[in-house]
Amino acid sequence: MSFSVAEVIVDVATYHVDRPFDYAVPQEWREIIEAGCRVKVPFGPRNVLGFIVGLKNETDVPHNKIKPIAQILDIEPVLTQEMLKMAKWLKNETICYEIDALQVMLPSALRAKYEKIVILQVEVNNLPLEVQSLFGKRQKANFKEFEKAELLPVLKELIANGSVKIENHVKQQGNVKEVRMVEISNDAHALERALESASRAAKQRHLISWMQEHLGEIIAPHQIYEETGTSSAVLQAVIEKGAARFVQEEVYRDPFTKDVTRSQSLQLTQEQDVALKAITKSMDAADATTFLLRGVTGSGKTEVYLQAIEKVLAEGKEAIMLVPEISLTPQMTERFRSRFGELVAVMHSGLSVGEKYDEWRKIQQGKVSVVVGARSAIFAPFTNIGLIILDEEHESTYKQEDSPRYHARDVAIWRSQFYGCPVILGSATPALESFARAKKGVYTLLSLTQRAMNQALPTVYVADMREELQKGNRSMFSEQLIEGIRVRLERREQMVLFLNRRGYSSFVLCRDCGTVVQCPNCDISLTYHRTQEKLKCHYCGYEEHVPQICPQCQSEHIRYFGTGTQKVEEEIYKLFPEARVLRMDVDTTKHKGAHEEILQAFGEGKADILLGTQMIAKGLDFPNITLVGVLSADTSLHLPDYRAAERTFQLLTQVSGRAGRHDKPGEVVIQTYTPEHYAIELSKMQDYEPFYEREMFLRRRSGYPPYYYVALIQVSHEDVMMAAEYAGRAADWLRANLSEKVAIIGPTTASISRLQNRYRYQCLIKYKIEPNLIPVLQRLLAMYRADWIKQGILMTVDLDPSTI
Repeated sequence: MSFSVAEVIVDVATYHVDRPFDYAVPQEWREIIEAGCRVKVPFGPRNVLGFIVGLKNETDVPHNKIKPIAQILDIEPVLTQEMLKMAKWLKNETICYEIDALQVMLPSALRAKYEKIVILQVEVNNLPLEVQSLFGKRQKANFKEFEKAELLPVLKELIANGSVKIENHVKQQGNVKEVRMVEISNDAHALERALESASRAAKQRHLISWMQEHLGEIIAPHQIYEETGTSSAVLQAVIEKGAARFVQEEVYRDPFTKDVTRSQSLQLTQEQDVALKAITKSMDAADATTFLLRGVTGSGKTEVYLQAIEKVLAEGKEAIMLVPEISLTPQMTERFRSRFGELVAVMHSGLSVGEKYDEWRKIQQGKVSVVVGARSAIFAPFTNIGLIILDEEHESTYKQEDSPRYHARDVAIWRSQFYGCPVILGSATPALESFARAKKGVYTLLSLTQRAMNQALPTVYVADMREELQKGNRSMFSEQLIEGIRVRLERREQMVLFLNRRGYSSFVLCRDCGTVVQCPNCDISLTYHRTQEKLKCHYCGYEEHVPQICPQCQSEHIRYFGTGTQKVEEEIYKLFPEARVLRMDVDTTKHKGAHEEILQAFGEGKADILLGTQMIAKGLDFPNITLVGVLSADTSLHLPDYRAAERTFQLLTQVSGRAGRHDKPGEVVIQTYTPEHYAIELSKMQDYEPFYEREMFLRRRSGYPPYYYVALIQVSHEDVMMAAEYAGRAADWLRANLSEKVAIIGPTTASISRLQNRYRYQCLIKYKIEPNLIPVLQRLLAMYRADWIKQGILMTVDLDPSTI
C-alpha cells in the first residue's frame, strides 16, 4: 500500500520538537517507504536525521506548507514496529525525549556518517538492464546512484529476492570489514584458454590445473599459496589470463578471542528440575510470567538458564541473556558458546564500534538466536523472543544513569508482554523490591536452596579489626587471613581478595593542619595512584602530581590514608614474596580484552591470588578457589544511602559464594570494624529471608522503597546560589501541584555537592499512589526547558534513582 505522508521524529532533542512532524513522501518512494526507516528531512535551514514513526494519507498541514522528505537512508527498517511502540512507552515511563528513546536502541555506528553500498549477490546479467548499467563491471554500486536513477522500487524488489544486499559503510566508525579473496572462474573454457596461453610457465600451468578442480570457488589467497606452492606473482599472472579474479568478501569481526569446546547439558537436581518445568510450562502457554529465581551461590542457576534457552531454540525462537558487568560477559559468553556455538552474539561496551555494529547486524539479519550482553543488549533487534533473563538482577548497573533513564528489568518485562514469553530474574540476593513483588504474587518465586553438587556453603569467619588493633596488629590483614593465605600457598590452592576501592590509598592528608587534598572541580578527595605517582579524581578525571609539601601550611608531613588495591598488592608481596598476584580493577582492565586475559590466566593457575574490586565479586566459577578475603566490609556499609545495608549484604554474600564451589571446601574471612551489624552477621550465614524481614521493617519505618516510590529531582549550576534558588523553586512548585499525600524532602545538597565545577542540589519525592505525578513532572520540565535552561540551570528527573 502506498502512503503520501510520513510522521517523522527529528533528531533534535528539544522540548518544542518532541513530537512527530508531517512530511510529504515523494511519488517515487511511496511504494517502498516503511515505518522504522531513517530519513533526512528539511528542518529549519538544514537537513536533519529523522525516524519515520508512522505513515498516513491525510494531514492537517496545508498543502503548500508541507515539505517533502529529502532522502531515504534505509530501504529496510532499522527499527521494528515493536521498537517504535517501546520508544513511546519509554518516553512516558522515563520522561525523556522520543528521539533519545529511539537512538538508544541502535548501535552507535548507525548514528555516524556513512554511505550505503549495494552489493551484487548474483551474476550481473541476471539483473534488469537499467540496474546492470549502474554496476558495470563492479560488484558494488552506491545507493545514491539508485536514488538519482529513481530505481528504489526496483532495488527493494531485488533485495527481497536476494539478488543484491545493502551494507552501511560507516565513515570513521564501524566500517563493514572485508578481506580480499580469489574467485576462480566457473567457465571451464576460460581456464583451458588460460592453460594454453601459459604453455611456457610451469608454475602458472600447475596453478591453473589446480583451479580446474575448484571451478567457481572463492578461496583466500594464502590458502592457494599453501595448497599449490605458488606465489602472489604467479597468481597475479593467472588472474590476468582470465582464470580467476580478486573479489572483496565481507567478514564479521569476531569479538571472541578463543575457541571453545562444545559441552552437553548437565543432569539437573530436583530443585533445578522443578524450576525448569515451571518456566517451560509458562513458555508453552505463551504467558508473560516474571519468575524470580532465587538460588544460593553455586546452586546452578546458569544451567537452568541454558536448558530453558535450549527449549526456546528448539521452538525456533530467540533469547536475551543479560549480565550486570562487562567482566562477567567473557565467562558467561564462553558457557553459552560451548552450548550453542555460532548462534550466540555478544553485546557490551568493551567491543569496538565496528564489532558492536557487526553483532547488531547478525541479530537483525537473523543469523544468531541468543544474545549475551550488558544492559543495552535488552534492545537486541529480535522479532520472535521466547525468553529474557537478567542474571544478578539486583545489580544497580541495570539502571541507566543518563537519558533515557530506563531500568533493563522494566524493559525486559515490557518486551515479554509484547511477545507473550517469560522473564527470569536470577539472584542469590534479590533486590528487596523484587522479593517483595514475589511475596505479593506479582512475580513467581522459584527457589534453589542447595548447591548444585551438594557442596556445603563456605565457612565464614568475621574478623573484628578493632580487636586486631588492640593486639598490636596494624597491618591491613587480620591474623586469621594471614594464616589462611599461608596455608593456601602451601597447598597450591587459589584465593580471591576483595576490596571495593581502586588506587593506592583513598586520600592524602597533612598531619600538621589536617588538610585533605581535594579535587578542584568536585567536592571529593583525590585518590593516590602509586604506579604513576599521581592523585586522581574518579568522578571527573582530574589528575595532579603528588605534593611534597602541604599546599595549605607547607608542612612536609604528608601521609596516605585508607587502602586501595595497589597498596594491598604491595603489602601481599611484603608478607608473601613467593605469591603470584593478579590485580583486577579499572586501572588494570583499561585495554580491550583485559578482563578475559586476567580471568584466563587465573583459571590456568598462573596466579595464586586474584585481587580486585567489585568486578570480581560475582559470577566467577573456578574450582581451585578455597579462600575468599573481604578486606573491608565497612566501605559500602556507611554510605549515606538507604540501600547501603542491602548492597553490603548482597556484596558479601556474592563474594563469599566464590569459594568452595567444587570438590574442595571453602573458607571466607570478612574483616570489619562493625561485626555486630545485621548485614554482616546475616551474610555470614547467606541467610536472605531474615535479612529481608529486618531490612523491610526499617524501610517501612523510615518510608523508603518498596513501601514507597521515590523520584529524584536534581538541579545544578556553576553558581551555588543559583543552584539552591532554582532547586527551591522546583520543590515549592511540586508542593503546590502534587497532592498532600506526597512527601517532598528538600532541597538539600547532593551527596557529592560539587561535580565538574557545578553545584548540585536535589529534592526527593516520596509517594505511594500519585496519578498526577508524571503530568506534573512533565509540566515542571516544560517550565525548565522554556525558561530556566536559559539561566544555565541543568535539571534532571529520575523516577527510580539507584542512589539518592
